[in-house]
Amino acid sequence: MTQVMSTLAKVDWKRMVTYTVNNPKQAFINAAIAYVLFRQTLKMAKKVSIYGLRSTFSLLWKQIAGVLVRHIRRAPGTGIVVQRNISKIVKDIEDSMNVAVPGESKYLTVPDQGMSDDEILAILKRRQNEAGIDWKNGRASGAVYHGGEELVRLTNEAYAMYNLTNPLHPGVFPGLRRIEAEVVRMVLDLYNGDAKCCGTTTSGGTESIIMAVRSHVVWGREIRGINNANIVVPVTAHAAFDKAAEYFGIGITHIPVDPLTQKVDLKAMRRAIDSDTVLIVGSSATFPHGVADDLAALGRMAIKYKVGFHIDSCLGSFIMPFLKEAGFPEIVCDFRLPGVTSISCDTHKYGFAPKGTSVVMYFNKQMRHYQYFTISTWPGGIYASPTIAGSRSGAVIAGCWAAMTKMGRNGYLQQCKDIVNCRIEIQKGIEQIPELYVVGEPSSTVVAFSSHEPVGIFGVMDEMKKRGWDLSPLQYPSALHLACTRLTVPVAGEFLRDLSDSVAQVKANPEGYNKGSQAIYGFASTVPDTTIIDEVAQGFIDALYAA
Repeated sequence: MTQVMSTLAKVDWKRMVTYTVNNPKQAFINAAIAYVLFRQTLKMAKKVSIYGLRSTFSLLWKQIAGVLVRHIRRAPGTGIVVQRNISKIVKDIEDSMNVAVPGESKYLTVPDQGMSDDEILAILKRRQNEAGIDWKNGRASGAVYHGGEELVRLTNEAYAMYNLTNPLHPGVFPGLRRIEAEVVRMVLDLYNGDAKCCGTTTSGGTESIIMAVRSHVVWGREIRGINNANIVVPVTAHAAFDKAAEYFGIGITHIPVDPLTQKVDLKAMRRAIDSDTVLIVGSSATFPHGVADDLAALGRMAIKYKVGFHIDSCLGSFIMPFLKEAGFPEIVCDFRLPGVTSISCDTHKYGFAPKGTSVVMYFNKQMRHYQYFTISTWPGGIYASPTIAGSRSGAVIAGCWAAMTKMGRNGYLQQCKDIVNCRIEIQKGIEQIPELYVVGEPSSTVVAFSSHEPVGIFGVMDEMKKRGWDLSPLQYPSALHLACTRLTVPVAGEFLRDLSDSVAQVKANPEGYNKGSQAIYGFASTVPDTTIIDEVAQGFIDALYAA
C-alpha cells in the first residue's frame, strides 16, 4: 500500500487536469480504453487465481481457437463441407432412432374412428417390448430405479387412483394436498430438517435445482441488492445448474476438482466468490464419479462470505441418509451442516417413486417464498404456483407417497446396504484389472473408471455394448461410469467378467477401436468450436421427435 501511495504521489496531477481540459475527446477515449483494459486485467487475474496460469492460458487458447474455427466455417466452401458433415452425422442419428418396425403402423393424425381398448393396449405392449437395452436384467447404468415388482404394482395402483387429480386445485383434491405435504415432510425428516425447514415437490432433479437457483437469485436481488447475480459450482456439478444460469441470464463459474479425489478445489472456490455471488454448490454425490464434495468446508465458506449453499443430493437421494446406519462411512449432507440453505433430493431415484418426482428443500420459509411465482393483477384472478408448472400430475405424487410408506426406513436401509455393497464389489473388481483404474473416491452407488494406454476406454465401452451393457461415457477425463441400482446387484459378477473380457479384446487390437465411440467422444473432447457439438446434440434431440 505504501508503494502504491508513493507512485500516486509522483503523478503530475496538474498537468493531467490541464491535458483533460484541453483535449476532452481524447481524454475520454483514453479513459475508456484504460477502463476496458483494467476490467479485462481483473477478469484475467481472477481466472488465474481460480484455474492457475497454465489452465487459464489453455482455456484462453481454446476460446481463440474456437473463434478461428467459427470464422473458417463461415468461409465459402469450407463452411459448406463442415455443415455437410454435421448434417450427415445428424441424419445417421435420426436413421438409427427412427427405424421402421415391420408390421407396425405409424399414427401421425388422430384416427377418425376411435380404436378399441384391446387394440390400443396391444400396440402399447408391442412398443414396450421393442428391442433395447435389457434393463430388467440390470444391463443399464442407472436409468431405471426399480423397487421390485410388488412395489411397482402398488405405485401403479396409486397412480391410477389419482390419475385425474391436480395439486393446482387443493379445494377439489384436499387429500392430495395432504399427501404432497407429507412427502415433503418425510424427505425433510431424512435430511434432518427441523420445524423451520420446508420444501416443495418438483418434476425431477433438474427442476429442483432450477428452483433452488431461482430462490437464491431473487434473494440476492431483494435482500442484497444484487442485479448481476452469479453462482459458483464445481465443474462436476449437474448440468442443470448451467441450464438454470442460461434460463435466468446469470453468471456461472465452474471450479476445477482435485484430479485424484474429484472433489472440488476449495481454494479455487473461495477465490471465485465475489460481491455478486448468491450461491455456491456441493454434491452428494456427483453424477460423473459418485464423489461427495467437502460439504462441511463449503458450508463454512458460505457463512463466511454470506452466500447461499445448495447441496445437490438428487443422486444420493435415499442412499446417503442411510450410509452410517448401513455400516458405511457417514457423509453428512443435510441440514445439520451450518450454512446449508437448500437441498435437492430425487424421490424417483432410490426412493423408488414413479418418474417425475423430486423434492427441493429450504432452511426456512422465506427462502422458499423466493421460489414461488405470484401475480395479483391478472384478470383471471389471483394466481400463484410453487414451481415452474401450473397444472401438475397428482398421480406421480400419490405414487411417491405409496413408495415411501411401503418401503419404510428398514426397506431403504436394506437397499442402501445391497446397492452400496454392489458398488464396492464392482469397484474392487475394476481395481484388479491392471489396464483400468477407478476415477475419484466413490462414496455411494456410482463407480467411474478409465484405462491406461494402449487400451482406449471408449473401445471398452463398445465391447461392453456388444455384450449388452449400457455404460455412461464421461469426458474431462475420458471415462465410463456405472450407476448401480437394485437391478445391478444380482449381475455384479457377470458385469466384471464381461468387463475383463472387453478389456482383453481391446488390448489385443487397440488400433481397431479408433472408430466408433472412440472417434465420437475423442472428437467431442478436443474440438475447439463447441458449437459443432451443440449442433449435433440439437440434432439428437430433433431425432427424438422424428415420427
